[in-house]
Amino acid sequence: MKLIILDDYNQASEWAAKYIRNRIIHFNPNAEKLFTLGLPTGSTPLGCYKKLIEYHKNGDLSFKYVKTFNMDEYVGIGPDGHIAFNEPGSSLVSRTRVKTLAMDTILANARFFHGNLSKVPTMALTVGVGTVMDAKEVMILITGAHKAFALYKAIEEGVNHMWTVSAFQQHPSTVFVCDEDATLELRVKTVKYFKGLMHVHNKLVDPLYSMKEKGKKEAHTPKKLYSD
Repeated sequence: MKLIILDDYNQASEWAAKYIRNRIIHFNPNAEKLFTLGLPTGSTPLGCYKKLIEYHKNGDLSFKYVKTFNMDEYVGIGPDGHIAFNEPGSSLVSRTRVKTLAMDTILANARFFHGNLSKVPTMALTVGVGTVMDAKEVMILITGAHKAFALYKAIEEGVNHMWTVSAFQQHPSTVFVCDEDATLELRVKTVKYFKGLMHVHNKLVDPLYSMKEKGKKEAHTPKKLYSD
């Protein structure tokens, strides 16, 4: 498990976008080998998505062989520590299913319906915790002081089905990306420890790879000639 701590939301979003960009390019997807990307909804990942769009428009990143799907509708990590729509109390081995939404989630989603609670869906289709655990890598974005307690539960306490995000402590390749505000509930020693590893973790996004550079290298690589 890695915890990436950046100064603010914009830096956290850019770091996450750079990481995704490098992973796609390093994976070298093609028609026979697609890169699958599960995308959370809600407001938190919007900054990351905007950077990915920018990279695409600049020609640095291609989504030609990238397959994406929405993990849920409306939310990603909630203040109550749920991931996708796996509300508190959800099974940590749950699969994709229809889930009844908690009132806190319905209230949080009212902003997408002009504040009208009567229009907010009370049920939703979501991937399960077990579904996400099957992914080769998991990146979780947690930003803002209102998510600080959720990050604390995810990082510093044990696995608990009442805080479903905590399950990813046990995933072999989880990257939590957060801003300073989200660390307010963490112990000083925890923050200091992970900040001390940033010079190592930043190697995941530096150098920042580009499809344009990859194309140039392939164009200048001499093709092998074979003869009988």
